[in-house]
Amino acid sequence: MLRNPIIFYQDIGLTDYQTAFQWQISLFEQLKQQKIENKHLKNPLPTHNYFLFTEHPHVYTLGKSGKEAHLLIDREERAQKSVQFIKTNRGGDITYHGPGQIVGYPIIDLDNFGLDILRYMRLLEEVIINVLAANNIKAGRSEGETGVWLDAGKSDARKICAMGVKTSRWVTMHGFALNVYTDLSYFNYIIPCGIADKGVTSMQKELGFTPDISSLKQQILKEFARLFKAEFVYKKMV
Repeated sequence: MLRNPIIFYQDIGLTDYQTAFQWQISLFEQLKQQKIENKHLKNPLPTHNYFLFTEHPHVYTLGKSGKEAHLLIDREERAQKSVQFIKTNRGGDITYHGPGQIVGYPIIDLDNFGLDILRYMRLLEEVIINVLAANNIKAGRSEGETGVWLDAGKSDARKICAMGVKTSRWVTMHGFALNVYTDLSYFNYIIPCGIADKGVTSMQKELGFTPDISSLKQQILKEFARLFKAEFVYKKMV
């Protein structure tokens, strides 16, 4: 089978969640349609892969398997705090997105990289774990809980990067949200990822200073390319 290791990427900057979601859906559906059409071709064309970096204004998003009871503030309080609440089609429970996060949306054909969804998620976690290690933060996984954690298994376990994806025909969308200098107070109004007994942290909180987001994005791309054996090429897609 033809495999295409090239991933087109674009940083779309601060973008409201719904707009970024529609852009994701457009690329996701294009890629799925290409895979469907390839089944009828004698010489199928290589499928494309995409990756969007973004940052969102304050928003709580609830995954398909999440519980709305994990949102702890009502509509009026959300309006006062200028934070949206949106139900979305990814896996997982409720999380928060806001300024000071690096949000990454890989929209890729897993067949291009010989991956299943479980291996994809573990590699995505490994990308962030390795980038954090390069920035003097020791992170890892928490058994049975997706994402990247600090001091997993201890009483002060805390999540630094949330992850949630949707797949169809081995095409992915959604991705990860790494807390760099995020206002962590917004997590007080939800039960993050439906986990009540663990905290949330940021790189700024752990390091005592604010890392450079642009540099971190380049580190993420480099580590993603290494682990996935991919090549990133800038392309304006949206």
